[in-house]
Amino acid sequence: MKQRKLGQDGPIVSAIGIGAMSFADFYGATDEAASHAILDAAMDLGITHIDTANVYGMGKSEKAIGSYFSNRPEARHHFRVATKAAIGRGDHGNRRFDNSARYLERELDASLARLTLDAVDLFYVHRRDPELEIEEVTETLAGFVRAGKIKAFGYSEIAPSSLRRAAAVHPVAAVQSEYSLSTRSPEMGLVQTCSELGTALVAFSPVARGLLTDRPHNAEAVQDMPFLKANPRFTGENLGRNVTLTEPFRALATEMGTTAATLANAWVLSRGDHIISIPGTRSVDHLREHVAGGSFVLSPTDLARIDAVLPIGWAHGDRYSLDQWDGPERYC
Repeated sequence: MKQRKLGQDGPIVSAIGIGAMSFADFYGATDEAASHAILDAAMDLGITHIDTANVYGMGKSEKAIGSYFSNRPEARHHFRVATKAAIGRGDHGNRRFDNSARYLERELDASLARLTLDAVDLFYVHRRDPELEIEEVTETLAGFVRAGKIKAFGYSEIAPSSLRRAAAVHPVAAVQSEYSLSTRSPEMGLVQTCSELGTALVAFSPVARGLLTDRPHNAEAVQDMPFLKANPRFTGENLGRNVTLTEPFRALATEMGTTAATLANAWVLSRGDHIISIPGTRSVDHLREHVAGGSFVLSPTDLARIDAVLPIGWAHGDRYSLDQWDGPERYC
């Protein structure tokens, strides 16, 4: 598998990591045993990076990883772990973002306890707090590095301009963003800025939440996935349109002797040596398909053929609903 650097001064990690949101019922019911099976397979396959967050199942994902480390202590040295904080609930149950030093440190300490770790390799601010300047938040994160609680930090879903402001205070190891053949907005500045600053771009949803696989979700399955059943690309007539539009991509993958998920991950990695892909799955077989993308080499001709079947802007529906857009920074 290809290897990538997790930030300018960070460790070398597998180019394909694990997005552990799938450990928390996000794409359907799961349990600790299933999550542990994924982690066992990940170790066998050479995956060395896990990405989780405090809000994934309200700690469920982190607890599954922590219990795995307790059962297999050697795994603590194998994996580089990233977690996130900043999304909370207000007094009336409304969603809010808190980047204050007190809040982030409290949540980080709770994450470390659930993960059974003394420090995490990477700690993200999950969403920016509009009440605080990013320079102040970056100083807070740099303090966590000095305290030994984290080895590096990053931001999730921020604009290139925000990244530049943060990087002027302290090197930013990673920016996490949705990036795939269905969501190419990072190419309008974020891919380039990350490369310029030595920041890793960690791409989540590289297979477009299942659309770019051999088995895309049908309307019935989507009804059991709270996030997707409210997502414009999976609601109404858009789902059927998007499944139909991705059929030529599946056919192309078959012609190239691979699966759609493998091809989709390989495409993401082809966009730059600083890009890391973190697909999520509850299936060991699907994990193997993702991992194969880490060694699948695409020629210029291959890339042109992919662009021909899935040109920029092919997807029907926005990537988020109005409610889901609460938090990510729009920059284009």
